[in-house]
Amino acid sequence: MQKIKSIYNHRFSPLIVLAFILFLLSFITRIILFIKSWPNLEFTALQFIGIFFIGFFYDIVVYSFFAIPVALYCWLMKDSWYQKKWQRILFFIFFFLIILILVANVGGEIIFWNEFNVRYNFIAVDYLVYTTEVLGNIWESFNIPLIVGVIFSVTAAILFFVQKKLNASQGISMRFGKRSIFFFVFMLFPIVLFFLVNNRIKNSSNNNYLNELGGNGIYEFGAAFWNNEINYEQFYATRNDTTNFKILRNFLKAPNATFSNDLLSIERQIKNDSPEHKWNVVLISVESLSGDYLKRFGNSENITPFLDSLIPHGLWFDHFYATGTRTVRGLEALSMAIPPTPGQSIVRRPDNDDMFTMGSVLQSKGYSCNYIYAGNSFFDNMGKFFSNSGYKVLDKRDIPDSMVHITTAWGADDEAAFNYTIQQCDKSFDIGKPFFNHIMTVSNHRPYIYPEGRIDISPTHQSIQGAVKYTDYAINNFIKNAKEKPWFNKTLFVIVADHCAKSAGKTDLPVNRYHIPCIIYAPQLIIPAIEKRLVSQIDLAPTILGLMNLNYTSRFMGYDIYHMRLGDERAFISTYQDMGYIKGDTLIVLSPQKKVKMYSSDFLTGANTLITGSKNLINEAIAWYQVASFQYKNGRYKSFKNSK
Repeated sequence: MQKIKSIYNHRFSPLIVLAFILFLLSFITRIILFIKSWPNLEFTALQFIGIFFIGFFYDIVVYSFFAIPVALYCWLMKDSWYQKKWQRILFFIFFFLIILILVANVGGEIIFWNEFNVRYNFIAVDYLVYTTEVLGNIWESFNIPLIVGVIFSVTAAILFFVQKKLNASQGISMRFGKRSIFFFVFMLFPIVLFFLVNNRIKNSSNNNYLNELGGNGIYEFGAAFWNNEINYEQFYATRNDTTNFKILRNFLKAPNATFSNDLLSIERQIKNDSPEHKWNVVLISVESLSGDYLKRFGNSENITPFLDSLIPHGLWFDHFYATGTRTVRGLEALSMAIPPTPGQSIVRRPDNDDMFTMGSVLQSKGYSCNYIYAGNSFFDNMGKFFSNSGYKVLDKRDIPDSMVHITTAWGADDEAAFNYTIQQCDKSFDIGKPFFNHIMTVSNHRPYIYPEGRIDISPTHQSIQGAVKYTDYAINNFIKNAKEKPWFNKTLFVIVADHCAKSAGKTDLPVNRYHIPCIIYAPQLIIPAIEKRLVSQIDLAPTILGLMNLNYTSRFMGYDIYHMRLGDERAFISTYQDMGYIKGDTLIVLSPQKKVKMYSSDFLTGANTLITGSKNLINEAIAWYQVASFQYKNGRYKSFKNSK
């Protein structure tokens, strides 16, 4: 008994106390989840033991991370402070908060398991984004005052139980050098485990319940946060891969496309009869430019006068839809022409280098390809993604200060970005290279600040209307400057939004919150027209390349809309977890737990009415989304040398 007591008479003994608490709560959680899963479990005696041994291993990993602040506290607190009464109060508050998180996690894991039958995944991470909806749902679904009371009571009881063991460390002196040795030896464990451990070690069974029981919810949450992906095959409705690819190859076939012999591939040779056009391309993806800001779609505020005036002079898309609700999702669709996959955009995922993009295609044709962003390209992983997938990345660090009129947290004003782009176009033209410059604007973003004297809405109002009108002004100014350049008549100017300003509605996927403007303007190259067919954001890249008659090997999942069959039009919309497929006025929604719902959708109000209908549409939706996941997961969306 004396030996047991003696282990707590050490400066770092709070680490032992924390280990006891965390392992006990993790064990209790695993037992509760095991009981809840009993009807779905099939296991041998060895697998049963494996649940707890593998689970204990993940518990150790989580403990090593959770213990870092405790170890840091024990290391840095001076002896003269460590024995003070005020420090003890501070220390107990600190420990109370740690225990509170661990106890609350037990309840959170049980609730999440009841809903999804898994440990935390990216859906849980997603809850951090949609806090209003999630907190409202939790408040309506559970007796929150009771639950909070229980959590605080259990936390207080645990702290009371371990207080003597924590007190035992308070009077122990230890020289700073010795404390440092203890601390840095301890830190070897979380550092090594961070690099050597992943959440796939637990997947030793064909029974997913057993695999999940062997995990640790906190670790899974961290893994989901870093990996940014929800496994499609595990959580969504699926069909046979061969059947899915047969459907997709049928939709993607075109007079100028020849598929490879691999039936589990959409790779195809695009070969045109007429000569290629080495036109320049400037693609402007505008931050948060909803369709309903334009007069064309009923807006009466006159905040996009230039874009409205441009419509009769370009190729205008009346029914053009964004794939998601964030910039990175729009960038994914515009560059990769792939439907959204569950979880985070591919732009933010770890294994996203050397992807097949519009930039990689044009780079193989001898183009100078730039991604130009007036902010810091580190944000949302844009710099890493584009620089490794066919583009040179230029951001606010490259824009000369003399060009910048105003800077916000998001970056330099749109005028600065456009003027810098003019410079890049000139440089490419001067050395005889065709160019592709993809610009991402930032001014149409809160706090809605822009240079004075440009428009009739003062920036001091900080209104979204003012920001939209300023961006419209900046685009107008850019086109005016470009018209003075020798490369203007051989350049396609593409103006499109990344997503809408608002995504919330009365339904989970309100179609009207994905309607965005898109126009291709090139008065010497493109015959003006109003395109009234349904078009997805993923169709833009192959359509542009199609207008240029380029021959290349394609892995795009988007259509060249001028080679698609009438009636095959469709669009994709999504949140992080709900995947929407629009065809006609019907919306198919694929959700976790393999849920599939069909709606009649009102494109003006976004209202969705639940219906029953064609099984073929459901199969189409599954095929598009499952193949997109297959393509990414199996490296089929990596780049390669395109045929010239």
